[in-house]
Amino acid sequence: MDCLFCKMAAGEIPVNKVYEDDTVLAFHDIDPQAPVHFLVIPKTHIGSPAEINAENSAVVAHIFEVIAQIAQEMNLENGYRVVTNCGKDGGQSVPHLHFHVLAKRSLAWPPG
Repeated sequence: MDCLFCKMAAGEIPVNKVYEDDTVLAFHDIDPQAPVHFLVIPKTHIGSPAEINAENSAVVAHIFEVIAQIAQEMNLENGYRVVTNCGKDGGQSVPHLHFHVLAKRSLAWPPG
């Protein structure tokens, strides 16, 4: 498989790492949209939120546990936004499940 995020998770492409364990990798976004902007991805390939099912959903719960831990470590007490895109019309640019975490600025609603 020629997946950019799978290559990052495997260590084949370097990232500015925020966190890593056996299940997930978190790294700073290369085009940040907020003073704090990092992504959290499962190391196992899941193409999009549409592919989450009973067999792989535990990784999503773990991702949110990791996000909460990182947010606490980064002192994001004023809040943060977690975004995932699904499919072309949803704005998904990399076909591997990933969650953007944005913080340290006021985030408008609704988003673009």
